[in-house]
Amino acid sequence: MRFTVCLAALAATLATATSANAQAVSATDQALAKGTVVQPLTLKRQSDLDFGTVVSTAVAGNVTIDPDTGARTVGGGVVPVPSFPGGRGVFRGAATAGQNVQLTMTVPSALVNQSNPLALITVNSMTFDSGGGLATTRTIDNSGAFAIGVGGDFQIAAGQANGVYSANFDVTADYQ
Repeated sequence: MRFTVCLAALAATLATATSANAQAVSATDQALAKGTVVQPLTLKRQSDLDFGTVVSTAVAGNVTIDPDTGARTVGGGVVPVPSFPGGRGVFRGAATAGQNVQLTMTVPSALVNQSNPLALITVNSMTFDSGGGLATTRTIDNSGAFAIGVGGDFQIAAGQANGVYSANFDVTADYQ
């Protein structure tokens, strides 16, 4: 009987020792360290957004510059001066081909008369070309260059004061 108990104890010890040896105490796997280097992103104003020259009447109206074509339209009592049609704003940039660039714009609420700072023209809206609104993402083509147009809609009051109106706006480009 004693011999059977000893064999059973020895078998239990071997089973326990075998189970303990089967458990791993370390593991190894491999990962890749990587990154992408892109060329510096540039953005430069090529032309200002200009709604041109218009005549104010006793009826309010608006002037719109198309961000895609630069074409001007007027509404309400505003009369366009054909020899000074204005045009869209254009920005040109450079970035690494195939990368995405996020463009955003900060729009002023009004244009200010340079000789009478109390006279304002309300900025109804400003947008990027191709329906981009105030933010748009562009994928840079193989040339590495890109251009973006900016248009806007400006409210001309009845009897708007004469003068040159202006305000700065910011366009920002960021890699995504």
